[in-house]
Amino acid sequence: MPEIIYNKFMTQKKNKVVTKEDVVVKFVGDSGDGMQLTGNLFSDTAALEGNDLANFPDYPAEIRGPHNTVAGVSGFQVHIGKRVYSSGDLCDVLVAMNPASLKANLKWAKKGGTIITDLDAYDEKAVEKSGYSSNPLEDNTLQGYNVIKAPITTLTKDALKHLNLDPKTAEKSRNMFALGMMYFMFNWKQEIAFDFFAKKFKKKPELIESNKIALQAGFNYAETVEAISVTYNVPAATLEKGRYRNISGNVATAWGFLAASERSGRPLFLGSYPITPATEILMELAKYKSLGAKVFQAEDEIAGICSAIGASFAGSMALTTTSGPGLSLKSEAIGLAVMTELPLVIVDVQRGGPSTGLPTKSEQSDLMQALFGRNGECPVLIIAASSPSDCFMSAYEIAKLSMEHMTPAILLTDGYIGQGSELFKIPKVADLAEIKPPIAEPNDPDYKPFKRNPKTLVRKWALPGTEGLRHRVGGLEKENITGNVSMNAENHQLMTELRYNKVMKIADHLPEQQIFGAAENDLLVVSWGGTFGAVHTAVEEMINEGKPVSHAHFKYIMPLPKNTESLLGKYKKIIVCELNAGQFVNYLRMNFPQYKYRQYNKIQGLPFNVSELKDAFNKIIKEK
Repeated sequence: MPEIIYNKFMTQKKNKVVTKEDVVVKFVGDSGDGMQLTGNLFSDTAALEGNDLANFPDYPAEIRGPHNTVAGVSGFQVHIGKRVYSSGDLCDVLVAMNPASLKANLKWAKKGGTIITDLDAYDEKAVEKSGYSSNPLEDNTLQGYNVIKAPITTLTKDALKHLNLDPKTAEKSRNMFALGMMYFMFNWKQEIAFDFFAKKFKKKPELIESNKIALQAGFNYAETVEAISVTYNVPAATLEKGRYRNISGNVATAWGFLAASERSGRPLFLGSYPITPATEILMELAKYKSLGAKVFQAEDEIAGICSAIGASFAGSMALTTTSGPGLSLKSEAIGLAVMTELPLVIVDVQRGGPSTGLPTKSEQSDLMQALFGRNGECPVLIIAASSPSDCFMSAYEIAKLSMEHMTPAILLTDGYIGQGSELFKIPKVADLAEIKPPIAEPNDPDYKPFKRNPKTLVRKWALPGTEGLRHRVGGLEKENITGNVSMNAENHQLMTELRYNKVMKIADHLPEQQIFGAAENDLLVVSWGGTFGAVHTAVEEMINEGKPVSHAHFKYIMPLPKNTESLLGKYKKIIVCELNAGQFVNYLRMNFPQYKYRQYNKIQGLPFNVSELKDAFNKIIKEK
């Protein structure tokens, strides 16, 4: 029988059903305890139950951190509700599988919230290794929480005893026991999980059976002993009709490129070297040979991008994927793509830096590198995705613009949205905007390698082997129109200006920057990329409180939307929020120095909290 601690925050009767607009749940345990799998299955179930969601996988950089230590803790936070923009701040329910995970995450649990933990994990040695001086279940550490101390390991082994599994295999199912308790807490059907087990472990029927039994045992335990005093009813999200699925940002990115390949008629080629947290894009595209996708796992970052440039020259929709350190290595080759004016998309799933940095932690660390990290005057198109589902349209759009404007482009996502997931309405490819690459026709008498469309400054894409379109390619400066190698001073300046203006003219094809809130106000909050969810939620809550705040979230970075300058001038104060030391705010200062900018920065490998943002915004509003 678990011990339940009631306190002044918990006045509900046993098994009281509470209807909440949103609930935040966090699963934490040792690396190897299956917290990522548990969190993903919880997310998938929430989606199938009709809830909107956003999640946040959080795990150490070590392949397997030291057992029972804070350094080895892996976590997965899920925010579900009627309308969700971020993974949430503090959690309503914390499922902690051992003392170390409790130690690392207690600060993220709401006072009065529920903590479910495995009583069997709290032996003297484990408590000591976690950094506690005494057992937190026996002192006052957890005062103010509803604590459910269940012997999860023992109960899991007992439930699986008849399967004659070895002890370690049996113990590995305890995450499903804990998940079963959560299914009871949210009044969910277990069949959803059973279907998942059948698909995931179809070649290992013993694992299907053990996970089913463990989940059922956890559900029955929660129901039978009435350990859980509160169960939640979270209303289904109000969504447009359509087919939805829970999707991660990396998978959505891959799907966006597949759709762009189909709509453009250009075969997809990915040349990439695996790197955290971008590898999943490579893995996902490798599944779609049937759709014409060609995936090349290169020996290094440079080989990856150079193979993609070759594929682009040959007429493919060419991609390469990386993170910050890999983008550094690709710099020279990006310059080659700029000089040859070939379409190419570089996906940078940002992580904490510099150097190897924090491979599993998210950061908006590479904006300046994307803008300026190459030799010479080397402009490229830059778009930043704002959420896991937005990765689809961002990938589609940047592929379209890259091909139609014959320019390399960088798509910035980050570890938070790349590996996080949310509900995604699957579009029909036929409904997506048409993509028309400027492919030169055979024997075109008017064709010259660098003759341009006078409105867009875009040259034509001459595919090798096409009759009558022979020309020279390479990294040396080209003569205008002819494409011959030229070291002429005036020609170099002209070509430099043409390449820059070509990218800037893409702004004519971008939507104007939108504002959430009043068009004129006391405070404008500016964000970009993956910070959208937390910043938007903070601003929305403040608007509902009657505060004079508006929000501008930037997706298009290079070039900026055409109305950016006029928009910024309509607000008394501007604050720019980003997960770096101030890269976007300095970019705005460079382009629009007439405005004064405040900044709110966080460089901790963690996303913004809504509460910290609101505190910062309220402070600025009060300033005279």
